Order: sequence, then structure tokens, then C-alpha cells
Amino acid sequence: MNLVPVNSVSGQHFETIIIGTGFGSSFYLHEARRYGLQPTLVVDWGQFHPHDWQVEQKRNSATAVSDTFNSESSKVWNYTIGFGGGMNCWFAQTPRFHPTDFQLASRYGIGQDWPITYDELEPYYAEAEEIMSISGDPDMARIMPRSRDFPQPPHNLTTADQLMKRAQPDRHFAMPTARARVATSTRSACCASLRCQLCPVDAKFTAQNGFPGLYDDPAVKLCLGTRALHFVTAGDRVTELVVEHEGREYRLHADRFILGANAIQSPAILLNSGMESPLTGAGLHESYGFSVEVFLDGLDHFNGSTITTGINYSLYDGDHRRDTAAALVYFENRWTYGLRREPGKHRWSLPVTIVTEDLLQPENRVLSKAATPQPVPTIAYGDASDYARRGADRALRLLPEVLKPLPVEAIHFRGYRPTESHLQGTLRMGRTPDDSVVDADQIHHRWRNLTVVGTSVFPSCSCANPSLTVAALSLRAARLAVA
Repeated sequence: MNLVPVNSVSGQHFETIIIGTGFGSSFYLHEARRYGLQPTLVVDWGQFHPHDWQVEQKRNSATAVSDTFNSESSKVWNYTIGFGGGMNCWFAQTPRFHPTDFQLASRYGIGQDWPITYDELEPYYAEAEEIMSISGDPDMARIMPRSRDFPQPPHNLTTADQLMKRAQPDRHFAMPTARARVATSTRSACCASLRCQLCPVDAKFTAQNGFPGLYDDPAVKLCLGTRALHFVTAGDRVTELVVEHEGREYRLHADRFILGANAIQSPAILLNSGMESPLTGAGLHESYGFSVEVFLDGLDHFNGSTITTGINYSLYDGDHRRDTAAALVYFENRWTYGLRREPGKHRWSLPVTIVTEDLLQPENRVLSKAATPQPVPTIAYGDASDYARRGADRALRLLPEVLKPLPVEAIHFRGYRPTESHLQGTLRMGRTPDDSVVDADQIHHRWRNLTVVGTSVFPSCSCANPSLTVAALSLRAARLAVA
């Protein structure tokens, strides 16, 4: 990595300054590099922690997330402050968003449409999947059209998944994943050790193993341990970024700025800068999840080749979304609740996670300004919407029907999940300043040399994991900006 101290670049002028090294920022930089990088500076609040360090220390970063924001709510928000951001802690689940996720308002009269469609994003989905060597089920094209095959074959299904897929071929699929099914030149094959957050064999895609040469490029300078505080503006342009390193502030200059911190820190930077609008920071959310354990009758489980083997769309799309959230059903290959105690029945158990979409609520937001190194931003969060809760109730009620292909002995509710670790939606994209903060190209409606990347731009909440969509959006934003 081309690491430099921030004091050595504070007097220089760059073509582009990028904030963050997570999915949004790194995929943007990757795409921009294809077209010939001009001098680019990347700043990240966190430090570099090699894969071996993370496994040995049993943590992704030396920075505690709880030290980076204040909240009076008991709601849990997970992310990583460190080089690579969420690529360190993610479990590497990579389903695409459903085509209807982009058109909730126009189809079902609920929420907000995206300013782009699935078809417009699809080529970038395919490119992101290629970059990450995604393993996936080709049958998913039945509900999500594809322009390319998955780069890798799907992971092996469990016996339960095989029964489900045989009975529901247009609804049940092998989970697409950036956990290598087949070893690559930089990643081992998934070992199914159930430790994806700290993958012991480095099988999942990360910033460290997935972008060879990106942060070694002579045109890219990287400042770590450098926290972005606020922008300086003149008219309708951003002219400077003010950062802090070891208690001292520095001013950095560029023609273009890419904001890719996360859905808490990115809006905080704009609020610190006086660059606020009614929607800046509003709509902080993530999907709403709960868990069940299915006792099976005479069927062994836990024989797949990765941690989550199946994904089921039986409860996803339909007219019910006018009033009740979509739900996505994840079939787990991990013994979350241990093995069954009864003799001969130890593996007759199937853990299932069910996740519903949510609506963006204005009262759930990043609301404080933090223009100095301390204090950190404050968030206000009440709860998930009634829409999401109705979706969870519906999913639990209909789950026995979904599981009919299996020999089910009993279904045990195991509780609501404290977080899905997918904070989203605080700088949403849209068509006008009245309904969004950034436009369809992820450029700020007012400050036209500022692009926002990452989950903060989501104007609605899919049930699906967001990382692949962030990668695709960032490839698209970079292509439109520099091609």
C-alpha cells in the first residue's frame, strides 16, 4: 500500500479525494483506475489490520464501534472502522436485490422508488460478481434476469435444501456468496468452519485479497488513522476536506470528492459541514430479522459446504407488499442452537433466519453535529416500522406452508435479531432534492463535485444483503463520472 502521512499531502492538490476504503469507496476506486487514475488521495479513520492479526486477535479492528457514535437507544449497529471497512466483518452473502425492490412506490404504493431500475444496474451486478468471484445458483435467473453466468459454481446444498429446491425450483436457490467455492489465486476454498466474520482460511472476498495492486498504484496515496471531519464549500462546489490525525487538523484539496464512510459517519460529515437538507441523516434503517429452529423428523442436516446454503423467496414479492413487508428465508448450515439432545436425532435440526424489508422513517436519523474530533455523532432510533413487523408476523404464520417439502416435527421461535449489521439510507438517492440527497448518479443535488457511495444512498430497504448492490452502484457511479 502506498501509505503516506497526512501532513505530507496537506499542501497538495488532488484530482480526487475518497473518504473510506469499504465497499463503496474501493469499488469506485477500482473502476476509476480502469480509465487511468489521476492523482487520488484516500483517507480512512481506521488502521490496517492484516488478516492474520484479525484471526489471532479475534476481532476485525482495534477501534470499538461503540466509541464512534452515541445513541440513547438499545438498538445495535455493527460496522468496522479499519482499512477495507465492511469487507473485514461481512459474511460474504451476495444476493442481488429483487427487481421489484427498485419500484416499491410505483408497484405497491409504499415507500419510495429508486431513480434507477434493476435492468439499468444489472450489467454492474454482473461486473461486481466477476470481481468478487461469486459462487451462485444459475437458476436464480428465473426471478432475477442475468447477462452473465456466475463466475463460480454454487456451494453444495444440504439435504434439506435439496428437498426444498426440488419442490420449489423457482423459489429456492443456493445462496450466492463471495466465499470461494473453488480456490482462486488469492483466496482458499470455503472451509465451512462457521467463522465468516474472521474467516480462518481467507476464503471470502476482502479489500486485502480482492484488489491486487489497487492501493499500490503510484497514483493513489493512502492516509490511515485519518478521520474526515467536515467539508469546506464555495458556492455549489466542495473545495476542501478537513481531517484530523493524532489531534491535529489538516486541510486537503481536490477537484472531486467521494464520500464513502458509512450510513452514520457520512451524513455526520455533511451535517458538520453545514451541508444539510431535510433528508440529510434521515431514514437510518436496516432490515428486520428473527430466527427459528426447525426440528426435523428423520432428516439429518448440517451437510452443506458453507455457512448459509439456501435462500427462499416464497414470502418475498406480491400484492401483500402494499401493507406487509416482503420476507426472505435463509437456510443455515450452522448449529446456532447446538445439536439436538435426543439419541439418534442430533442432526435433525434446521436453523432458519427470516429477514423483512423496512420503511425509511424520518425520526430514525443521524442528528447531531460533531465538527471537532469529539464528540462523535449521535443517532436517534425508535424502532422498526409496523410494516416490517407485519411482514415478520406474516412470515412466521406462513412458514409451515413454505416448509411443506420437509419432514417438520416442530418449529421453535428463537427470537428477534438485534441487528442485521446493514445500516443504510441516510443520504438517499432520488430524482429531485425534495425526495433525496443525491441524484441517480449518486452526485449531491447541490454540490455537484461530491459523490456519495455506500449503503447510505439506499432509498428503500431490501430484505437482501446490501454489499453486492453497493459494489454495483459504485462501479456505475465511477463509470458515469470518469469514463
